[in-house]
Amino acid sequence: MLKKLPIFYSALLLTGVNLLLRMVGTSFQVYLSGRIGAEGIGLLQLVLSLGSMAMVAGTAGIRTGTMYLTAEEFGKRKEKNITWVLSGCVGYSIFCSVTVGVGVYVFAPFLAQHWIGNIRTLESIRLFAVFLPVNCLTGVMVGYFTGANRIGTLAAVEVAEQLCTMVFTMMLLSLWAGHDAEKACQAVVMGSGLGACLTLCSLTILRLRERPATGPRIHVASRLAHTAIPLAIADDLRTGITTVENLMVPKRLALYPGTVSPLAAFGTVCGMVFPVLMFPAAILFGLTELLIPELARCNAAGHTKRISHLVQKSLRVGLLYGTACAGVLFLAADDLCNALYQNTEAGIYLRWFAPLAILLYCDAVTDAMIKGLGQQKASVRYNIFTNAMDVAFLYIWLPKYGITGYFFSFLVTHVINFALSIRRLLKISGERVSLHIPLLTLAASVAAVWASGFVPQPFFRETAYLILLVCSLFLLRILTKEDMIWIKGLIRKK
Repeated sequence: MLKKLPIFYSALLLTGVNLLLRMVGTSFQVYLSGRIGAEGIGLLQLVLSLGSMAMVAGTAGIRTGTMYLTAEEFGKRKEKNITWVLSGCVGYSIFCSVTVGVGVYVFAPFLAQHWIGNIRTLESIRLFAVFLPVNCLTGVMVGYFTGANRIGTLAAVEVAEQLCTMVFTMMLLSLWAGHDAEKACQAVVMGSGLGACLTLCSLTILRLRERPATGPRIHVASRLAHTAIPLAIADDLRTGITTVENLMVPKRLALYPGTVSPLAAFGTVCGMVFPVLMFPAAILFGLTELLIPELARCNAAGHTKRISHLVQKSLRVGLLYGTACAGVLFLAADDLCNALYQNTEAGIYLRWFAPLAILLYCDAVTDAMIKGLGQQKASVRYNIFTNAMDVAFLYIWLPKYGITGYFFSFLVTHVINFALSIRRLLKISGERVSLHIPLLTLAASVAAVWASGFVPQPFFRETAYLILLVCSLFLLRILTKEDMIWIKGLIRKK
């Protein structure tokens, strides 16, 4: 009973923080879109795509490596070894991040002109290279506090970082960049870098205030290499493919005759539609983060009944929550995007992608469960395979079908990724899933969307959809009294 209490409240804390950060991030994205427009957002997305690849290469798996090694020492009750673990991780991080940062800075003109295809991104790339070591060292400290199970401290610091980043960026935009897209990109990168500096300083001070004792010197290099390097290779491959994809989209989209501004179209989908589409998923992320260690413990202890229970319930939650969000986003697409971005095109695209929320949310839950059951390598293989497939589809379809080709490529590759993941999950857990439940749920959602479409007022329309959906699910016996008892049991820790 006592063990359930911190797990439940940890889930609430992680969910609340994820939701808050997602709200803040989406609000800031709205502010940026109004400040620099769709084309400026598209330019920023290209810079961030390259920056993300550099970040993954510079981090080189160190965040997860630090977390594992820290948790291992705490598990052995050898807290005095933590100082040596952090020393080794910091040294590894400085070497990798400085090497990558220097490379990015030196080759910034080539990357801007020949990779991104826009020389205006040059100074933004160089700024990112300067702040790269700070971002990577921040990953070391985040890994330590996660391994030490100090989630509350991390949550507070992450919220503070997000707020400070917004304040720094808004000040730079107001006092220096104005509406210039090139300077706006530099302001965003600089604001993010200053926020990372604040986080690094805060976490370092908190660590020093613990007055840690130091034991005899231990060897960390081989353990760190065994943990971090495989993760680094997998992350680099996956992120590299994703970056190539993002940089390729505007260039291939420009070959489609009907595209007026490929950069603006890319910015509308990636910088406006996707943040709104994935905003409700913040509620799931706290739960998925807790599913991984919970399933890992059950798997190690051989608790097959507990694993079966978690798999069935988690898939059910992902399906029902994704269905509810998909319908609301579909019905509210135009009003939502007009209110946030004053962009009718974003509303059209959001309506396209809204039904995919069911697939994306279920995939997030499934991916967390296969990782919890020790199938991390399988998850990496599936992601790399489908990302490479996405690049091939986009290369072929964008010049022929424009943004419609982007949508169908996204749909096909994510369906394949989910099919592979769910197949793996069912195989290793020994579970079976009946198809009639998802099919009936989808049918109920379609009927509820159609019926609620006759309601003229936006807020009442989405409310009507949720009421009709819940009533339909109860009539179809997809939702039962047992489900309500289960939810009450979670709250009461039973």
